[in-house]
Amino acid sequence: MSAPIATRPPRPAVKEQNAQVLGDFRDIRSRGRWRFRLALLGPAFVAAVAYIDPGNVATNIEAGARTGYLLVWVVVLANVMALLVQYLSAKLGLATGRNLPEQCRDLTPRWASRVLWVQAELVAMATDLAEFAGAALGLSLLFGMPVPLAGVVTAFVSFAVLACQQRGCRGFELAVFALLLLVVAGFAYDLVAVGGQSPSAAAAGMVPHLEGETTVLLAAAIVGATVMPHAVYLHSALTQRRIKAGRPAERRFLLRYLRIDCALGFTLAGAVNLGMLCLSAALFRGTSPGALDSITAAHADLGRTVGGAAAMAFAVALLASGVSSASVGTYAGQVMMQGFLRRRIPLFARRAVTMAPALIVLSSGLPVTSTLVFSQVVLAFGIPFALLPLVIFTRRRDLMGPLVNRPVTTAAGAVVCALVIAMNAYLIVLMVQGS
Repeated sequence: MSAPIATRPPRPAVKEQNAQVLGDFRDIRSRGRWRFRLALLGPAFVAAVAYIDPGNVATNIEAGARTGYLLVWVVVLANVMALLVQYLSAKLGLATGRNLPEQCRDLTPRWASRVLWVQAELVAMATDLAEFAGAALGLSLLFGMPVPLAGVVTAFVSFAVLACQQRGCRGFELAVFALLLLVVAGFAYDLVAVGGQSPSAAAAGMVPHLEGETTVLLAAAIVGATVMPHAVYLHSALTQRRIKAGRPAERRFLLRYLRIDCALGFTLAGAVNLGMLCLSAALFRGTSPGALDSITAAHADLGRTVGGAAAMAFAVALLASGVSSASVGTYAGQVMMQGFLRRRIPLFARRAVTMAPALIVLSSGLPVTSTLVFSQVVLAFGIPFALLPLVIFTRRRDLMGPLVNRPVTTAAGAVVCALVIAMNAYLIVLMVQGS
């Protein structure tokens, strides 16, 4: 049965800036078997960049440094949740030809749509803070320049990456994928170089348990950094008109490869997140990062105990993470504004505005890692506002047609929503008690 949702007649689609369109299904299929199949992959890897952004680096390094392998189960669970959520988002775009913000605008009362947009913009600000600050810190660690100056340089690098978006769908996907590989290579190298991993301790960390308020806060930050609200909105836009498929059989074929795309992209992101935590747990075992930011301490310890190459790989991975996720976040912000409000501003103008809070934080001297972790807690509070409409819409046969959720998929989505809401409610209680 469908939930009682107020509806308004759908409005004509706005002409999209940098539309994610490859072409017609049959035209792309005529190019050859392997070129066709490779063309079907890509959107999940773009969305997956949001799952290994500097916020993830900060929370995973902090969690490993403070709690060892205790929160391994949170990292694994959060990535499983992310895989389900992003699959639902991508499927919504494929089945309806409309993205999640557009559906929210047309299928909810106007006041509700405005509320969703306001919270989405707050989430976007927290996302920009994490991504921009992380990229600037990576640049500072790599070249030793002051963090505020690194922030200015990061601004120019971010604009350069955004220029790839003007060259079309596939060029942007490939540019983001190249940066993603840099992140993977950097953290993989460090994980191998540090060594000293404890498989038994990591396996013990798969048993769900928390120890005190600090671990609860870190668990919330990990979930907020992993199940990213802006990526939920974006993924539906990446698939909504990417390949034009008119026949039901063509859409079912695309859905099959959409599952493969999601499985590959988010398994890779999950492995990187787990690698970050294990790297930190091994690096800080028996010690503490002390008063330093955990990211700064990790970079320093890598240089001291392993060598300059390991420290450089860490800084390059952090920089690539920030730059790639910043460009993806900017595109997501454009999707949200255009979908909720039918308003559009140039991507470069939006990026210039959203850089301001991050530059202020970088110039204020606040601890970057602590700021990044706090931003991820803010993101955790924004997750239900994206997930609840997504689960409701994807269970509606009148919207989804033959691609509607199976009951077990809807139930799993509802469980994810319930877990996140319960976690946020508990965090509020802790904050009230601590105030």
